[in-house]
Amino acid sequence: MHTPAALVTGGATRLGRHFAEALAEKGYDIALHVNSSRGEAEEVAKGIRQKGQACEILPCNFLSDALEELVATAKQRFPGLNVLINSASAYEPAPIASTNMAMLETQFRVNLFTPLLLTRHFAEAVENGQVINIIDNKVAYHQYPYAAYLLSKKSLADMTRMAALEFSPRLRINGIAPGVVLPASQRTSDYIQWRIEGIPLKQQGDPSHLVQAMYYLLDNNFVTGQVLFVDGGESNNLEGQHSENYPV
Repeated sequence: MHTPAALVTGGATRLGRHFAEALAEKGYDIALHVNSSRGEAEEVAKGIRQKGQACEILPCNFLSDALEELVATAKQRFPGLNVLINSASAYEPAPIASTNMAMLETQFRVNLFTPLLLTRHFAEAVENGQVINIIDNKVAYHQYPYAAYLLSKKSLADMTRMAALEFSPRLRINGIAPGVVLPASQRTSDYIQWRIEGIPLKQQGDPSHLVQAMYYLLDNNFVTGQVLFVDGGESNNLEGQHSENYPV
């Protein structure tokens, strides 16, 4: 009987790191994908091994390297591979008026094409398993200042639902759409507070909330094709303009 294992893309930093470490806590060995964050990956791998789980760092540049080889290597090193977490992401904000082909190609390749193809190769490599795609609660909106990024994430949400149909019942495929949890380092405290004002629960999220969501999706074998918004209700805040909120 092989130890269950998970391939976590972007597992060395930010949310990917939290998912990788939480999976290790749950008894998974970790195939830790990394691109440029090798130093951080070594630190994460060390911590996972100290928890008693195996961890292998698997380098792969999603703009140039073969994705099939990444999955094949993960499966070879961890025969119990049965979870894929697509957490790696590319983000470069720009409205449509300032978007060029290079921005579209990079963000769509990392945020949509890679999770799609990894899901395909994962389905070929395992008999049964789960895929969890990390999306973004912005998919509930049409925020054109993030055109290429947001369009790629909206497509990822649709791909999640589509793949869940195609690969059922062997695979369960779901998504998590985080809200204000780990804001970019350039965001000011005033900006974050302003964002919190628009969240019905009036609080910033924590990575532990996303880990809880991941555990739920892993454990509930009657859930597939869902995108779970973990955002304090922010994505529901689409009341719109009407007579009762008209400023007079």
